[in-house]
Amino acid sequence: MPDMVPSQAIPRHIAIVMDGNGRWAKRRMLPRPAGHKQGVSALRRVCNACADRGVQVVTAYAFSSENWRRPRDEVSALMGLIEKALRREIEELHRRGMRFRFSGGMDELPQSMQAAFGEATQMTAGNPGLTLNIAVNYGSRREIIDAVRALAERVARGDVAPSDIDEAMLEAHLYTAGLPDPDLLIRTAGEMRLSNFLLWQCAYTELYVTPVLWPDFDEDELDEAIATYARRERRFGMTSSQLGVDRGQAGVPPA
Repeated sequence: MPDMVPSQAIPRHIAIVMDGNGRWAKRRMLPRPAGHKQGVSALRRVCNACADRGVQVVTAYAFSSENWRRPRDEVSALMGLIEKALRREIEELHRRGMRFRFSGGMDELPQSMQAAFGEATQMTAGNPGLTLNIAVNYGSRREIIDAVRALAERVARGDVAPSDIDEAMLEAHLYTAGLPDPDLLIRTAGEMRLSNFLLWQCAYTELYVTPVLWPDFDEDELDEAIATYARRERRFGMTSSQLGVDRGQAGVPPA
């Protein structure tokens, strides 16, 4: 755990935009897939560190719905890498008591990848430890549209009245249903945008951007991100006096 960070100020859910794999490879005159392979190692390292520090959920942006526009050979390599990494890592994930989840559009993915995600989800469903939520073929606008369509179908069937629809009902139809909203979003490689990632869920998420490329992101970088988060005052639209917390517990959301 980072020094001087109270356990109650550790973020419950950390979302990560794992950016910079290609640039990491390019700087070393390596093919882009080499950077993505190093990115897998970084994710393993960070997930283990998060579990050790008491983080409950990590949502990692592995492949966006817009990434299909990349060169075909890179997309194919990424799909294969994600599947191979999951099949290789799932036993260790299970041994450590972690739980696997998937967020995104499943239907467009290769059948073998769909099977791997299903097997990993089923194998780890009862585990009590950190939840690793992998976002693949994920786009937040599509996620929200899918949720609205599902609610519209319920209204059309007469199961729900339009006036009954509230935030909780919509959230129950998102890919991330059942997970808490992210407390902290880490974006590597210095990019200052959300890139269609968890737009609904990140309404009050604290953002942390670092110039460090994702393959180089390690435990020390994670601790710095958590320490920065813990120093912030999360007011959720209220004043400091209303919250009744001091700066030492700034990361604690209101009850």
